Amino acid sequence: MFWRSVVFKLWFTILLLVSFVLLILTILLLEFFQNYHAEEAERNLMQTATKVSVMVEQYDDRDLIYETTERIKDPSSKIALVFGVDDFWISENRDNSPPSISYDWLMSEEDLSSVITRDAEVKKQVVLPGSENKVMIVGTKLSNQEGAVYVYQSLNVLKETTRQTTKIIWLAAGVALILTTIFAFFLSSRITSPLIKMREGAFELAKGEFNTKVPILTHDEIGELAMAFNRMGRQLKFHINALRQEKEQVSGILSSMADGVLTLNRKGNIMVSNPPAEKFLEDWHYENDSQEDDIQLPTELMDTLQKVVETEKEVMRELSIQGRNWAMIMTPLYDQSYIRGAVAVFRDVTDERRLDKLRKDFIANVSHELRTPISLLQGYSEAIVDDIAESKEDKNELAGIIHEESLRIGRLVNELLDLARMESGNIQLDLEPVQMRSFLDRIVKKFSGLARDKDVTLSLENSLRSDQVEFDPDRIEQVFTNLIDNAIKHSFSGGVVTITLNEEVKEIVCSVKDTGAGIPSADLPFVFERFYKADKSRKRENGKTGTGLGLAIAKNIMDAHQGSMTVKSKVGEGTTFTFRIPKNIELP
Repeated sequence: MFWRSVVFKLWFTILLLVSFVLLILTILLLEFFQNYHAEEAERNLMQTATKVSVMVEQYDDRDLIYETTERIKDPSSKIALVFGVDDFWISENRDNSPPSISYDWLMSEEDLSSVITRDAEVKKQVVLPGSENKVMIVGTKLSNQEGAVYVYQSLNVLKETTRQTTKIIWLAAGVALILTTIFAFFLSSRITSPLIKMREGAFELAKGEFNTKVPILTHDEIGELAMAFNRMGRQLKFHINALRQEKEQVSGILSSMADGVLTLNRKGNIMVSNPPAEKFLEDWHYENDSQEDDIQLPTELMDTLQKVVETEKEVMRELSIQGRNWAMIMTPLYDQSYIRGAVAVFRDVTDERRLDKLRKDFIANVSHELRTPISLLQGYSEAIVDDIAESKEDKNELAGIIHEESLRIGRLVNELLDLARMESGNIQLDLEPVQMRSFLDRIVKKFSGLARDKDVTLSLENSLRSDQVEFDPDRIEQVFTNLIDNAIKHSFSGGVVTITLNEEVKEIVCSVKDTGAGIPSADLPFVFERFYKADKSRKRENGKTGTGLGLAIAKNIMDAHQGSMTVKSKVGEGTTFTFRIPKNIELP
């Protein structure tokens, strides 16, 4: 608003100051002119009285004296001549203003009669009998006579003169005030115009327009302020660009880091994060049934943060989320001597733990897988050699068992060789366009019988917009076969296995979800490893037989297709395997 602006404040300040000065000056001038007019009137009346007294002394003809007196007096005044006791004359006016005085009244006034008795001049303001207006009266003694000359004038004349003078003074003050207002407004506008430009420039700077420049209109302090403002804009642009480059550099470094990084304040709010850290938070929210957009910090991190703030020392701990092991180190961040937060660095040490586990389990897995069929081969062959099986039927039965176990050993060896070729990158893909509808129907039909035997509902949800996709159908069918077979075998009676297909911009997303027992989080990182089995007892019950190489082969098939495969699972709720097939596969 206008009255809040600098223009109004400057204008009002100057106007108030000048008005105060003019008011004091006007009061002093009025007092001065009032006193001046009073003194001037007294002086004029006294001069007139002196002239009349001199004339009376020079002339003896009273008619001449009266006539001359009428001529030399001011029309607004009256003259009274006292020649002696009861010898009194007074001039006349046309309008009888001021009123006439009498000899007795003069003699009754001690101050006025003292002119005759004590030979003293008198100047006095009195109220005449029969009148409410004051008059100014002066008197002087007649030389060599017992008489005096009195000249008096109504104060209304003096008041009129003072009124005219006051009017002129107030008019001059009003003109001065108007001129001051115009000058003050012009001056304040001239002063504030560059300030307004700088304010607009500041708003532009706040919006990020760092090329904004304020015009330099003068070379005074305001001009120097405009120069400083423009210099500030250039420096601010330079520093903002430097900060932006540094921020982009830090962001690039954080994004390219394999380790997760989280910057937290004292309240646990996330200030900075990178993709690995976001993946960690996503897995934590999934495992704890919270929304991914929830700003709540994981409990483990909050406890560690409080410990870091309290001890002012870095803290290390290891977390297990969705079966993946994360080594975390949290270090305090200082604002001078005050801890303003902490930075947490996460490293996925699952591979290290996996390698340790593989190193321990590989020999045991291979030994176990080979020991059972070899033991069977040895036992049944010894039975045949020792003629324990006497009849041909018994020998044929033992030979059939030996044949099945040898086939099993052969499958195990072939799968190991196939997996070795895939891991070495020697897998060959035969890409061809595949009609997805018929391809999926054939796969679902193949497992319908097994699903019915297990009392499991097998459903297909196909949301693909295009029916034709290019990939190696034999290899992808092998992936579907392995995942669906595992899902049905590990589902309870009455369970549901759902096959879902969705289409994204660059990928086909396929998932196989069951409502079975689920996989413990500690085993999730190892499901794609060789010889992994959910049944730790290694008992082959309820048809859950296998070599433990199927998921490893499926994972390598997806890698060969330049895709990916992930798993999410909760114990008692089920497991979901998801794999993604790129639409445009570029073979080396």
